[in-house]
Amino acid sequence: MRIGVNTRLLLAGKMDGIGWFTAETLRRIVQGHPEHDFYFFFDRKPDPVFLYAANVHPVVLCPQARHPVLWFLFFEVSVRWALRHYKIDLFLSPECYLSLGSTVPTLMVIHDINYEHTNDNLKPSHQRYMKYFSPRFAHHSTRIATVSEFSKQDIVDTYKISPDKIDVVYDGAHEGYHPLDSNLRQQIRNQYAQGCPYFIFVGTIIKRKNLATVLTAFDLFKAKNHTDMKLVVVGHKVWWQDELKDAFDRMRYQDSVIFIGRATAELLVNLLGAAEALVYPSLFEGFGIPIIEAFHAEIPVITSNCTSMPEVAGDAAILVEPTDVTMLADALQTVSSNCALRAELVEKGRSQRERFSWDKTSAKLWDSMMKTWESSR
Repeated sequence: MRIGVNTRLLLAGKMDGIGWFTAETLRRIVQGHPEHDFYFFFDRKPDPVFLYAANVHPVVLCPQARHPVLWFLFFEVSVRWALRHYKIDLFLSPECYLSLGSTVPTLMVIHDINYEHTNDNLKPSHQRYMKYFSPRFAHHSTRIATVSEFSKQDIVDTYKISPDKIDVVYDGAHEGYHPLDSNLRQQIRNQYAQGCPYFIFVGTIIKRKNLATVLTAFDLFKAKNHTDMKLVVVGHKVWWQDELKDAFDRMRYQDSVIFIGRATAELLVNLLGAAEALVYPSLFEGFGIPIIEAFHAEIPVITSNCTSMPEVAGDAAILVEPTDVTMLADALQTVSSNCALRAELVEKGRSQRERFSWDKTSAKLWDSMMKTWESSR
Protein backbone atom coordinates (compact mmCIF):
# COMPACT_ATOMS: atom_id res chain seq x y z
CA MET A 1 0.00 0.00 0.00
CA ARG A 2 1.10 3.58 -0.66
CA ILE A 3 0.35 5.72 2.37
CA GLY A 4 0.61 9.50 2.19
CA VAL A 5 1.19 11.43 5.41
CA ASN A 6 0.95 15.13 6.23
CA THR A 7 4.27 15.71 8.00
CA ARG A 8 4.53 19.50 7.82
CA LEU A 9 4.77 19.76 11.63
CA LEU A 10 7.92 17.62 11.84
CA LEU A 11 10.29 20.51 12.53
CA ALA A 12 13.50 19.73 14.37
CA GLY A 13 13.75 21.78 17.56
CA LYS A 14 10.39 23.47 17.03
CA MET A 15 7.77 20.82 17.70
CA ASP A 16 4.68 21.24 19.84
CA GLY A 17 2.35 18.52 21.09
CA ILE A 18 0.97 17.61 17.66
CA GLY A 19 4.48 17.49 16.23
CA TRP A 20 5.56 15.04 18.93
CA PHE A 21 2.44 12.95 18.36
CA THR A 22 3.31 12.81 14.66
CA ALA A 23 6.95 11.93 15.27
CA GLU A 24 6.39 9.27 17.93
CA THR A 25 3.59 7.45 16.11
CA LEU A 26 5.08 7.57 12.61
CA ARG A 27 8.47 6.28 13.72
CA ARG A 28 6.86 3.20 15.19
CA ILE A 29 4.37 2.69 12.37
CA VAL A 30 6.81 2.90 9.44
CA GLN A 31 9.39 0.72 11.17
CA GLY A 32 6.72 -1.80 12.15
CA HIS A 33 5.25 -2.04 8.64
CA PRO A 34 8.10 -2.30 6.11
CA GLU A 35 5.70 -3.93 3.65
CA HIS A 36 4.11 -0.51 2.95
CA ASP A 37 5.54 2.64 1.37
CA PHE A 38 5.06 5.93 3.21
CA TYR A 39 5.17 9.25 1.37
CA PHE A 40 5.87 12.06 3.85
CA PHE A 41 4.56 15.43 2.62
CA PHE A 42 6.71 18.24 4.05
CA ASP A 43 6.42 21.96 3.34
CA ARG A 44 10.20 22.51 3.58
CA LYS A 45 13.37 20.43 3.35
CA PRO A 46 13.06 17.78 6.07
CA ASP A 47 15.60 16.99 8.73
CA PRO A 48 16.96 13.49 8.01
CA VAL A 49 16.11 12.48 11.58
CA PHE A 50 12.46 12.20 10.47
CA LEU A 51 13.17 9.71 7.67
CA TYR A 52 12.71 6.76 9.95
CA ALA A 53 13.23 3.84 7.55
CA ALA A 54 13.95 2.88 3.96
CA ASN A 55 10.23 2.74 3.18
CA VAL A 56 9.84 6.50 3.84
CA HIS A 57 9.84 8.70 0.74
CA PRO A 58 10.12 12.43 1.53
CA VAL A 59 8.22 14.84 -0.74
CA VAL A 60 8.63 18.61 -0.37
CA LEU A 61 5.53 20.55 -1.39
CA CYS A 62 4.94 24.30 -1.69
CA PRO A 63 4.17 26.69 -0.15
CA GLN A 64 5.48 26.70 3.40
CA ALA A 65 2.12 26.65 5.14
CA ARG A 66 1.98 28.89 8.21
CA HIS A 67 -0.96 31.16 7.30
CA PRO A 68 -4.61 30.40 6.39
CA VAL A 69 -4.16 31.29 2.71
CA LEU A 70 -1.05 29.13 2.57
CA TRP A 71 -2.78 26.30 4.43
CA PHE A 72 -5.45 26.31 1.74
CA LEU A 73 -2.92 26.27 -1.11
CA PHE A 74 -0.83 23.57 0.54
CA PHE A 75 -3.69 21.15 1.16
CA GLU A 76 -6.10 21.93 -1.67
CA VAL A 77 -3.49 22.30 -4.42
CA SER A 78 -0.16 20.70 -3.47
CA VAL A 79 -1.37 17.81 -1.29
CA ARG A 80 -4.21 17.05 -3.66
CA TRP A 81 -1.73 16.92 -6.55
CA ALA A 82 0.67 14.72 -4.58
CA LEU A 83 -2.04 12.24 -3.62
CA ARG A 84 -2.88 11.81 -7.29
CA HIS A 85 0.70 11.92 -8.61
CA TYR A 86 2.07 9.31 -6.21
CA LYS A 87 -1.02 7.10 -6.52
CA ILE A 88 -1.66 7.21 -2.78
CA ASP A 89 -4.04 4.57 -1.42
CA LEU A 90 -4.54 6.06 2.05
CA PHE A 91 -3.87 9.54 3.45
CA LEU A 92 -3.09 10.19 7.14
CA SER A 93 -3.17 13.74 8.49
CA PRO A 94 -2.02 13.83 12.16
CA GLU A 95 -3.56 17.31 12.51
CA CYS A 96 -7.02 18.62 11.63
CA TYR A 97 -6.30 19.59 8.01
CA LEU A 98 -6.93 17.64 4.82
CA SER A 99 -7.74 18.12 1.15
CA LEU A 100 -11.45 18.60 0.53
CA GLY A 101 -10.85 18.12 -3.19
CA SER A 102 -9.41 14.62 -2.80
CA THR A 103 -11.31 11.35 -2.83
CA VAL A 104 -8.43 9.33 -1.35
CA PRO A 105 -9.50 7.51 1.84
CA THR A 106 -8.42 9.80 4.67
CA LEU A 107 -7.83 9.46 8.39
CA MET A 108 -7.61 12.82 10.14
CA VAL A 109 -6.50 13.28 13.75
CA ILE A 110 -8.41 15.96 15.66
CA HIS A 111 -6.63 16.56 18.95
CA ASP A 112 -9.24 19.00 20.20
CA ILE A 113 -11.61 21.69 18.92
CA ASN A 114 -10.93 24.39 21.52
CA TYR A 115 -11.41 27.08 18.83
CA GLU A 116 -15.10 26.15 18.65
CA HIS A 117 -15.63 27.20 22.27
CA THR A 118 -13.77 30.50 22.52
CA ASN A 119 -12.91 33.36 20.20
CA ASP A 120 -9.70 34.66 21.74
CA ASN A 121 -7.16 31.81 21.68
CA LEU A 122 -6.09 32.22 18.05
CA LYS A 123 -5.37 35.07 15.69
CA PRO A 124 -8.69 36.24 14.15
CA SER A 125 -7.72 35.00 10.68
CA HIS A 126 -6.76 31.59 12.06
CA GLN A 127 -9.94 31.42 14.13
CA ARG A 128 -12.14 32.14 11.11
CA TYR A 129 -10.33 29.51 9.04
CA MET A 130 -10.62 26.82 11.70
CA LYS A 131 -14.28 27.44 12.45
CA TYR A 132 -15.20 27.45 8.76
CA PHE A 133 -13.13 24.50 7.56
CA SER A 134 -12.89 22.16 10.58
CA PRO A 135 -16.48 20.87 10.43
CA ARG A 136 -16.07 20.42 6.67
CA PHE A 137 -12.84 18.49 7.19
CA ALA A 138 -14.49 16.34 9.85
CA HIS A 139 -17.40 15.37 7.59
CA HIS A 140 -15.17 14.84 4.54
CA SER A 141 -12.67 12.60 6.35
CA THR A 142 -13.30 8.88 5.97
CA ARG A 143 -12.54 8.36 9.66
CA ILE A 144 -11.35 10.49 12.57
CA ALA A 145 -8.94 9.66 15.36
CA THR A 146 -8.76 11.70 18.55
CA VAL A 147 -6.83 11.57 21.81
CA SER A 148 -9.45 11.28 24.56
CA GLU A 149 -13.03 10.26 25.20
CA PHE A 150 -13.69 13.90 26.06
CA SER A 151 -12.54 15.06 22.62
CA LYS A 152 -14.52 12.32 20.91
CA GLN A 153 -17.74 13.40 22.60
CA ASP A 154 -16.98 17.07 21.90
CA ILE A 155 -16.57 16.31 18.17
CA VAL A 156 -19.76 14.24 18.16
CA ASP A 157 -21.78 16.98 19.88
CA THR A 158 -20.32 19.97 18.05
CA TYR A 159 -20.02 18.63 14.51
CA LYS A 160 -22.86 16.08 14.64
CA ILE A 161 -20.52 13.24 13.65
CA SER A 162 -21.45 9.61 14.32
CA PRO A 163 -19.39 8.23 17.23
CA ASP A 164 -18.85 5.10 15.13
CA LYS A 165 -16.64 7.17 12.81
CA ILE A 166 -14.26 8.22 15.61
CA ASP A 167 -11.48 6.19 17.24
CA VAL A 168 -9.81 7.18 20.53
CA VAL A 169 -6.04 6.58 20.34
CA TYR A 170 -4.87 8.62 23.36
CA ASP A 171 -1.42 10.22 23.61
CA GLY A 172 1.78 8.91 25.10
CA ALA A 173 4.78 10.43 26.85
CA HIS A 174 8.39 10.74 25.78
CA GLU A 175 10.12 7.61 27.08
CA GLY A 176 13.05 9.60 28.46
CA TYR A 177 11.16 11.07 31.44
CA HIS A 178 12.24 9.58 34.76
CA PRO A 179 12.86 10.61 38.38
CA LEU A 180 16.19 12.29 39.13
CA ASP A 181 18.54 11.45 41.98
CA SER A 182 19.03 14.11 44.64
CA ASN A 183 22.42 15.27 43.33
CA LEU A 184 21.16 15.87 39.79
CA ARG A 185 18.00 17.54 41.11
CA GLN A 186 20.10 20.04 43.02
CA GLN A 187 22.42 20.55 40.07
CA ILE A 188 19.46 21.46 37.84
CA ARG A 189 18.07 23.77 40.52
CA ASN A 190 21.44 25.47 40.84
CA GLN A 191 21.65 25.99 37.10
CA TYR A 192 18.09 27.10 36.36
CA ALA A 193 16.39 28.18 39.62
CA GLN A 194 19.07 29.92 41.70
CA GLY A 195 19.47 26.76 43.75
CA CYS A 196 15.87 26.87 44.98
CA PRO A 197 12.96 24.41 44.77
CA TYR A 198 10.42 25.33 42.10
CA PHE A 199 7.05 24.66 40.58
CA ILE A 200 7.10 24.14 36.83
CA PHE A 201 4.65 25.29 34.15
CA VAL A 202 5.04 23.61 30.75
CA GLY A 203 3.27 24.67 27.56
CA THR A 204 3.23 27.08 24.66
CA ILE A 205 2.31 30.45 26.13
CA ILE A 206 -1.12 31.04 24.66
CA LYS A 207 -4.26 32.19 26.40
CA ARG A 208 -5.90 28.82 27.00
CA LYS A 209 -2.83 27.52 28.85
CA ASN A 210 -3.89 29.92 31.63
CA LEU A 211 -0.49 31.21 32.70
CA ALA A 212 -2.08 34.46 33.91
CA THR A 213 -3.92 32.57 36.68
CA VAL A 214 -0.77 30.63 37.53
CA LEU A 215 1.22 33.85 37.99
CA THR A 216 -1.46 35.41 40.20
CA ALA A 217 -1.87 32.26 42.29
CA PHE A 218 1.88 31.87 42.69
CA ASP A 219 2.16 35.47 43.87
CA LEU A 220 -0.57 34.82 46.45
CA PHE A 221 1.19 31.63 47.56
CA LYS A 222 4.46 33.54 48.01
CA ALA A 223 2.72 36.31 49.99
CA LYS A 224 1.30 33.75 52.44
CA ASN A 225 4.51 31.76 52.87
CA HIS A 226 8.04 32.74 53.72
CA THR A 227 9.64 30.51 51.11
CA ASP A 228 12.32 30.70 48.44
CA MET A 229 10.14 28.69 46.03
CA LYS A 230 10.44 29.69 42.36
CA LEU A 231 8.15 29.27 39.36
CA VAL A 232 9.89 28.00 36.21
CA VAL A 233 7.96 28.65 32.99
CA VAL A 234 8.90 26.48 30.00
CA GLY A 235 7.37 27.36 26.65
CA HIS A 236 7.53 29.61 23.63
CA LYS A 237 5.88 33.02 24.10
CA VAL A 238 3.17 33.25 21.45
CA TRP A 239 0.86 35.50 23.48
CA TRP A 240 2.03 38.15 25.92
CA GLN A 241 -0.62 40.82 26.29
CA ASP A 242 -3.94 41.64 27.94
CA GLU A 243 -4.50 39.83 31.26
CA LEU A 244 -1.27 37.82 31.02
CA LYS A 245 0.94 40.89 30.80
CA ASP A 246 -1.21 42.61 33.44
CA ALA A 247 -0.90 39.62 35.78
CA PHE A 248 2.88 39.64 35.51
CA ASP A 249 3.12 43.43 35.88
CA ARG A 250 1.08 43.25 39.11
CA MET A 251 3.25 40.57 40.68
CA ARG A 252 5.04 41.39 43.91
CA TYR A 253 7.37 38.41 43.39
CA GLN A 254 8.31 38.82 39.74
CA ASP A 255 11.91 37.95 40.57
CA SER A 256 10.79 34.46 41.56
CA VAL A 257 9.48 33.69 38.06
CA ILE A 258 12.06 32.25 35.67
CA PHE A 259 11.27 32.06 31.94
CA ILE A 260 13.19 29.32 30.15
CA GLY A 261 11.58 29.65 26.72
CA ARG A 262 11.34 26.66 24.42
CA ALA A 263 13.32 23.71 25.84
CA THR A 264 14.78 20.68 24.14
CA ALA A 265 13.35 17.30 25.09
CA GLU A 266 16.55 16.49 26.98
CA LEU A 267 16.43 19.71 29.01
CA LEU A 268 12.74 19.32 29.77
CA VAL A 269 13.39 15.83 31.18
CA ASN A 270 15.72 17.39 33.74
CA LEU A 271 13.64 20.49 34.44
CA LEU A 272 10.54 18.40 35.08
CA GLY A 273 12.38 15.82 37.16
CA ALA A 274 13.89 18.49 39.42
CA ALA A 275 10.59 20.31 40.06
CA GLU A 276 8.48 20.20 43.20
CA ALA A 277 5.31 19.82 41.14
CA LEU A 278 3.84 20.42 37.71
CA VAL A 279 1.28 23.25 37.62
CA TYR A 280 -0.96 22.69 34.60
CA PRO A 281 -4.36 24.40 35.06
CA SER A 282 -5.16 24.74 31.35
CA LEU A 283 -8.57 26.01 30.34
CA PHE A 284 -9.00 23.44 27.58
CA GLU A 285 -7.06 20.34 26.53
CA GLY A 286 -7.78 17.45 24.23
CA PHE A 287 -5.34 15.37 26.30
CA GLY A 288 -2.53 17.12 28.20
CA ILE A 289 0.74 15.28 27.57
CA PRO A 290 2.71 17.09 30.34
CA ILE A 291 0.51 15.37 32.92
CA ILE A 292 1.78 11.95 31.84
CA GLU A 293 5.34 13.24 31.51
CA ALA A 294 5.16 14.40 35.13
CA PHE A 295 3.89 10.98 36.21
CA HIS A 296 6.99 9.44 34.59
CA ALA A 297 9.22 12.06 36.25
CA GLU A 298 7.49 11.09 39.53
CA ILE A 299 6.52 14.56 40.67
CA PRO A 300 3.07 15.66 41.90
CA VAL A 301 0.63 17.24 39.44
CA ILE A 302 -1.86 20.09 39.86
CA THR A 303 -4.22 20.30 36.90
CA SER A 304 -7.71 21.40 35.91
CA ASN A 305 -11.01 19.75 36.75
CA CYS A 306 -12.37 20.32 33.22
CA THR A 307 -12.25 18.98 29.64
CA SER A 308 -9.91 15.98 29.24
CA MET A 309 -7.66 16.53 32.24
CA PRO A 310 -9.62 14.53 34.86
CA GLU A 311 -9.74 11.65 32.35
CA VAL A 312 -5.98 11.71 31.86
CA ALA A 313 -4.99 12.41 35.48
CA GLY A 314 -7.46 10.06 37.14
CA ASP A 315 -7.03 10.19 40.93
CA ALA A 316 -3.29 10.87 40.64
CA ALA A 317 -3.43 14.69 40.65
CA ILE A 318 -4.88 17.62 42.57
CA LEU A 319 -7.73 18.93 40.44
CA VAL A 320 -8.62 22.63 40.62
CA GLU A 321 -11.08 25.00 39.02
CA PRO A 322 -8.67 26.66 36.55
CA THR A 323 -9.95 30.21 37.00
CA ASP A 324 -10.06 30.09 40.82
CA VAL A 325 -6.87 31.86 41.96
CA THR A 326 -7.38 31.07 45.65
CA MET A 327 -8.04 27.39 44.98
CA LEU A 328 -4.87 27.15 42.89
CA ALA A 329 -2.80 29.00 45.51
CA ASP A 330 -4.12 26.62 48.18
CA ALA A 331 -3.14 23.66 45.98
CA LEU A 332 0.39 25.04 45.68
CA GLN A 333 0.50 25.34 49.46
CA THR A 334 -0.81 21.82 49.99
CA VAL A 335 1.51 20.09 47.53
CA SER A 336 4.58 21.92 48.82
CA SER A 337 3.94 21.23 52.51
CA ASN A 338 2.21 17.84 52.71
CA CYS A 339 4.88 15.15 52.25
CA ALA A 340 2.43 12.30 52.70
CA LEU A 341 0.16 13.64 49.98
CA ARG A 342 3.12 14.16 47.64
CA ALA A 343 4.15 10.52 48.09
CA GLU A 344 0.56 9.35 47.54
CA LEU A 345 0.23 11.35 44.31
CA VAL A 346 3.53 10.03 42.97
CA GLU A 347 2.50 6.44 43.71
CA LYS A 348 -0.87 6.91 42.01
CA GLY A 349 0.90 8.55 39.08
CA ARG A 350 3.03 5.42 38.59
CA SER A 351 -0.17 3.41 38.19
CA GLN A 352 -2.01 5.95 36.01
CA ARG A 353 0.88 6.37 33.55
CA GLU A 354 0.64 2.69 32.57
CA ARG A 355 -2.56 3.48 30.67
CA PHE A 356 -0.67 5.61 28.16
CA SER A 357 2.35 4.96 25.93
CA TRP A 358 3.41 5.81 22.39
CA ASP A 359 3.51 2.09 21.60
CA LYS A 360 -0.17 1.82 22.49
CA THR A 361 -0.98 5.05 20.63
CA SER A 362 0.79 3.84 17.49
CA ALA A 363 -0.96 0.47 17.54
CA LYS A 364 -4.36 2.12 17.93
CA LEU A 365 -3.59 4.68 15.22
CA TRP A 366 -2.55 1.89 12.83
CA ASP A 367 -5.80 0.02 13.59
CA SER A 368 -7.71 3.22 12.79
CA MET A 369 -5.78 3.56 9.52
CA MET A 370 -6.74 0.02 8.55
CA LYS A 371 -10.39 0.69 9.41
CA THR A 372 -10.19 3.73 7.13
CA TRP A 373 -8.77 1.65 4.31
CA GLU A 374 -11.23 -1.20 4.75
CA SER A 375 -14.30 1.05 4.99
CA SER A 376 -13.44 2.65 1.63
CA ARG A 377 -13.14 -0.62 -0.29
